[in-house]
Amino acid sequence: MEKGENSEKIKKNILKRASTDKIMWFSMWFLLSIITFGLALFPMLYLLIERRNRHFQRQRELENLLLSALKEKGVNLETETDSFYDRKALLWALSAVLIVPIFLAAYFLSKDLLLHEKRQTALFRKIFPDEDIAEQKISLKFCLIITFVTLGFGIIYWFYKIFNAYNKHFKEQWKIEDKIIELFERNR
Repeated sequence: MEKGENSEKIKKNILKRASTDKIMWFSMWFLLSIITFGLALFPMLYLLIERRNRHFQRQRELENLLLSALKEKGVNLETETDSFYDRKALLWALSAVLIVPIFLAAYFLSKDLLLHEKRQTALFRKIFPDEDIAEQKISLKFCLIITFVTLGFGIIYWFYKIFNAYNKHFKEQWKIEDKIIELFERNR
C-alpha cells in the first residue's frame, strides 16, 4: 500500500466521525420520555447502543489503519487485541419492556466505554507521548449504589452520566484525530 493511500484512508475514516459519533443530549431525551410517558426510552436506548457500535467499529478501523501506517514507517506498536463486539441495539431496546435490561444496558454502556477508552488512550499515548490525553470516568460502583438506594430511580442519573461521558469521549477523540491528520499532512 502506498504512503499517500494509507493517509487518505485514515482521513476518510476520521471524516466518518460526523455520522458515527453523534452528540446526544440527555435533557432532550429525558423531557421526551416524560412527555411520552416513557415511550421515548426505547428509541433512546436503541440510539445509544447503535451509536456505541458505530463508534467502536470506526475506531477499530482507524487503529488498524494507524498501526499499518506506522509499521510502514518502521514503528511497530504492540496493542491489546480488540475484545469488543457489537451489541444488538434493537434487541436491547425492545427488551427494556422487562425493566431489568435497562439496568444491564446502562452497565454495559458504561463498562464498554471505560474499557474502550483505556485501550484507545494507551494507543494514542504511544503515538503522541507528549500529549495529555484525558480519560472519561464513570464510577460504576457509585451509579450502582445510587440506583439501588433510590429503588431504581438512580438510573436517570446514570444515563445522564452515560450521555455526557460518550459526548466528552467523542470530543476528546476528535482533538486527537485532528492531530493525526496534521501529523500525516506534515509527513507527506
